[in-house]
Amino acid sequence: MNRAANSTFRAYIVLFSLFLFATVGHAEDATNYPSKSIKIVVPFPAGGTADIVARIVAEKLRQKWNQPAIVENRTGAGGNIGTETVASSAPDGYTLLVTPPGPMTINESLYKKLAFRPADLMPVAMIATVPNVMDVRPGFPAKTVQELISYARANPGKVSVASQGNGTTSHLTAIMFQKLTETTMVHVPYRGTAPALQDLMADTVDIFFDNLGSSISQHQGGVLRILAVCGSERATSLPNIPTVSEAGVPGFSSVTWFALVSPKGTPAAVAEKLNAAVADILAQEDVRDQLDKIGMTPAPMGVPAAAKFIADERQRWTEIVKQSGVAVE
Repeated sequence: MNRAANSTFRAYIVLFSLFLFATVGHAEDATNYPSKSIKIVVPFPAGGTADIVARIVAEKLRQKWNQPAIVENRTGAGGNIGTETVASSAPDGYTLLVTPPGPMTINESLYKKLAFRPADLMPVAMIATVPNVMDVRPGFPAKTVQELISYARANPGKVSVASQGNGTTSHLTAIMFQKLTETTMVHVPYRGTAPALQDLMADTVDIFFDNLGSSISQHQGGVLRILAVCGSERATSLPNIPTVSEAGVPGFSSVTWFALVSPKGTPAAVAEKLNAAVADILAQEDVRDQLDKIGMTPAPMGVPAAAKFIADERQRWTEIVKQSGVAVE
């Protein structure tokens, strides 16, 4: 073997050895994972559905692996601040994100400046889905969707609609509703679900497109009213409440989901281990009961299926953002 060929051969050996080392290292990581505390970031305030879902998962992971699983709320900018924290973290499976659609499917096409991209993150598992609902404050005069539409048309620019923040699903759902009903409302953004609900219940704002999980107990307690469900079917927990489409706005649909996400580059074996753990959690009867009480449906699926689901959602919401013409600095 001549000198050049020998040098090339040695280079191949080195590269192959590095590949084997990396592969074995990742395998060992997955075998021993988790060996320390896991942090689950929620990019919205405590008390909202994302927070509730994250805490259910965190507690079950703690029980399963006998390692702390800590939920940390890092709020602001429509979920961007908390998401950026995770995107810039080490891809080792110890910093995770529980998120609704916004940060992974909406914000890239909405915000002019973004410190992360969805491509900086990788879907690990889908957790649950929940239909959005149309909430109104206790003293709002409209009792049905059609009455609300008539009232808004008679009072253009005077009806206020809350959201979880600029560019969130609640914001874009409100825009979609206004376009389909030819109404004009005043947008009032909040830093998440809980503060928006507080002002709605206090009669400070008129309408809020929330997810069912956050609103159902308040509706049942009479401190707000759900006029309609935004999904394609009625909610089993609210069988007498029509869908928005049934109530006279055909084609209207808005559903929220929650996913577990990690930084890009997380070892595939670690992602698969987390995915399997979430699937086991979602199969537990007490977890299903907890989710059912807040109107949520477990949505376990494999890592590739979760990635495809989120990619499809990104395409759908990108089109809605483009049609709306909304942009956030």
